[in-house]
Amino acid sequence: MKILIIGNGGREHAFAWKCSQSKKVSQIYVAPGNGGTAQEKKVKNININAEDIENLLAFAKKEKIALTIVGPEAPLVLGIVDKFNAAELPCFGPNAKAAQLEGSKSFTKKFLLRHNIPTAEYACFSELNLAIDYIKSKGAPIVVKADGLAAGKGVFVAMQVDDAIAAAKDILGDKSFGSAGSKIVIEEFLAGEEASFIVITDGTEVISLATSQDHKARDNDDLGPNTGGMGAYSPAPIVTKALKDRIMNEIIHPTLEGLKKDGIDYLGFLYAGIMIDAAGNPKILEYNCRFGDPETQPIMMRLESDFVELCEATLNGNLSNHNVKWSKKIALGVVMAAGGYPIKYSVGQKISGLESNNSNISKVFHAGTLFKEDQFVTAGGRVLCVVGMGDDTLEAQQKSYETVAQISWEGEFHRDDIGYRAIERE
Repeated sequence: MKILIIGNGGREHAFAWKCSQSKKVSQIYVAPGNGGTAQEKKVKNININAEDIENLLAFAKKEKIALTIVGPEAPLVLGIVDKFNAAELPCFGPNAKAAQLEGSKSFTKKFLLRHNIPTAEYACFSELNLAIDYIKSKGAPIVVKADGLAAGKGVFVAMQVDDAIAAAKDILGDKSFGSAGSKIVIEEFLAGEEASFIVITDGTEVISLATSQDHKARDNDDLGPNTGGMGAYSPAPIVTKALKDRIMNEIIHPTLEGLKKDGIDYLGFLYAGIMIDAAGNPKILEYNCRFGDPETQPIMMRLESDFVELCEATLNGNLSNHNVKWSKKIALGVVMAAGGYPIKYSVGQKISGLESNNSNISKVFHAGTLFKEDQFVTAGGRVLCVVGMGDDTLEAQQKSYETVAQISWEGEFHRDDIGYRAIERE
């Protein structure tokens, strides 16, 4: 069978790599892919943008694609699944109506309130003066978010009132996130530890996948501006069996039941960003309608089941008969980024040290790279995600950083402490 994967990041590289291991798969196309995807066996990059739905559809028809897997959120919000379904082409992911859970934070907050799902207190604003008055009335710390899709960068955790006001002015006044910032959500600051809780659902059955935690802050000790993610590890030791049951019963099941009550069919991955307070109580921070990045990379390293069969079982409504197997090892990924990310960074830097950095205990996943003139060069803010595996988090961390030390380019930047919370627990 032929598979099409939509996207160009580290998540899509991990999907392509895992799909290539399936005996059912003869050819994988990645649109548009990156420098690393095309190096995998059975994989070829296709020069079609992830949001160019009409050309993606035409390509899928021409090549008789048996399964399309959508990586990023933007095509989902734009309705790629609806278009493919109308053409009777299997496409894995939620439809446009369901993808509003990620596409609009105000939609999601109203949904959570309506269905009594635990989340932070909030208010929505499209007028700057009203937003500023609200911030002053609530004080700090407080969280300011662009309502729409902002590639993981539209969230500001403000520890001072002036910083929150500056964020509101940046989003609503200066339109720094374009139409994604035509409205903002201002939330109560939730103290605690965050975990990524990803499930897969066929609309009826739901299976929780391996837990994970990512580090969104740019700098060591979880300081600095928010990014798309500077590293992640799986499993997340904070998510015990008891807490997992609570998250499923208090957040995931009520969410899927609420969607049904609202007349929304949901199929695909559902990523819940969960904040766990000091007493162990979970609250939902946000939903993503797809796998997270960089969580995908360590999770795919631990997945022992056939990923293609898992997606097919979901599309066919047979998830209840499907078992998912995981490695008992810990996987930890470190993001290697361009200097200046997430604000301003250069591209086109030659990357050295990638020649022989893949084994059964480590893997380099590409995100922002191109392969030009027999040389990998940087082409984005998050360039690579280096994943190591071990019997505990410390060993996985060591394996990852051993590989990180071999790779370099001008201006390269990474955190030195990915996984520190889990290591402290161990």
